Amino acid sequence: MQQLVRLVPSSAESLQAAELIRRAAFVREDRREPVASRALSLTIRGVRKSFGDNEVLRGIDLDIPAGQFVAIVGKSGCGKSTLLRLIAGLDKPTAGKIEFGDHEGNPGDHVRVMFQEPRLLPWARVLSNVEVGLGRDRDTTDAKTRADEALIEVGLDDKREQWPAVLSGGQKQRVALARALVSHPRVLAFDEPLGALDALTRISMQRLLERVWRDQGFTAILVTHDVSEAVALADRVLVIDDGRIAQDIDVDLARPRERGSAELAALEGTILRELLRETGEPAGA
Repeated sequence: MQQLVRLVPSSAESLQAAELIRRAAFVREDRREPVASRALSLTIRGVRKSFGDNEVLRGIDLDIPAGQFVAIVGKSGCGKSTLLRLIAGLDKPTAGKIEFGDHEGNPGDHVRVMFQEPRLLPWARVLSNVEVGLGRDRDTTDAKTRADEALIEVGLDDKREQWPAVLSGGQKQRVALARALVSHPRVLAFDEPLGALDALTRISMQRLLERVWRDQGFTAILVTHDVSEAVALADRVLVIDDGRIAQDIDVDLARPRERGSAELAALEGTILRELLRETGEPAGA
């Protein structure tokens, strides 16, 4: 199972991360819609997904309240990213259904995805890359203003005219986050977006994700291999094993959470024991 090795890097990117987050905190609150009006609940019933003879998801039943932050963890190949793709409308289930509150229509209308790779357009400047997230609204008169506000939200307004090639890895992921936020999604899905970042930048990005979730009020679904990341960010952690939900754990701890606390360590240990149950490895291995 993939594990995060926590090393302290010396990159300038990490040293600047805290300052970027502080700058982002000054976004005007009156530019945001009331959070209660935006998030969508999810109802998943009997969802199965097969690829040929390989059944990856074997009957998923799940209710996610509007505005909840849910983390999905599991061993490689367990089906967690497949489930995320179904929720985002990037693939269709073999059986079962996924419903979003009382909303009808294509999931693409209200769900955005942030991937592990930034997937920026190399021929477009940062501001134009963020505008891509507006979709059909990119041609509206306020498109650049909305993109600018999204960059302020992630602390990169001073990089609007830069090319992606000159950005650090963490900065590229911030642009990708701004692109996902610019349309004010009602559901935001994260497919291991921080997996390629160094340890300090990753912690800073975790705090940024938590802040924008609380500020904008969308429903958040995070797929991650990092159990400590899951318990630090989520209201609820789902453990997927063999295409089914093996555990559904509420993280009933106040925010902001203290990383390294006894409560988080206990939750992390519970989840790791489930993940390693079939391998016979101790949770501390």
